[in-house]
Amino acid sequence: MEKAQLGRPRAFDAEAALQKAMTVFWAQGYEGASLVALTEAMGISRKSMYAAFGNKEQLFHKALQRYEEGPGAYVIQALRAPTAREVATVFLTGSVQANTRPGCPAGCLGVQGALVVGETGQAARDTLAAWRARGQMHLRDRFHRAVEEGDLPPEADPDLIARFVMTIANGMAVQATGGATRDDLQRVADAALRHWPPT
Repeated sequence: MEKAQLGRPRAFDAEAALQKAMTVFWAQGYEGASLVALTEAMGISRKSMYAAFGNKEQLFHKALQRYEEGPGAYVIQALRAPTAREVATVFLTGSVQANTRPGCPAGCLGVQGALVVGETGQAARDTLAAWRARGQMHLRDRFHRAVEEGDLPPEADPDLIARFVMTIANGMAVQATGGATRDDLQRVADAALRHWPPT
């Protein structure tokens, strides 16, 4: 009876473990995040990780969702803004803040996670490409609505504006990993919004 109790896996906080896994993927990318690094950061055994989260790819999907609901939540907030300009402002300012969060890796998990991967990381790269494309599609749809409502001029190109905003945000993520400060990036965001809408 005593031996059975000793052999039981230790209970752990799955939410806290997932948060730590998200940070490892964010800092090291999909391929760079080894199972050893993940399980050490999460404070659990490999067996417990598989039991709670599935394989590495499944864990990555859950970590990306956690990122979307946490540091990346500015995207949803931006889409709810009342005007197209405010959508872009909230999106770019949110990107600046997410890329430079104190105590978090610099840059964006969605950009950094799988920029350079081999064959084993192809699924993660495809996942992140689809994730970024979905964000751009949501922006495009929101800017299309702004044209219909007269908030943007009728000749405005929602696809171009969405691509412009997303490209600025992705570029700022890369700049952040290179050491750009929050003030540096905010100046870039402000410059991008100075001539609104982009044509």
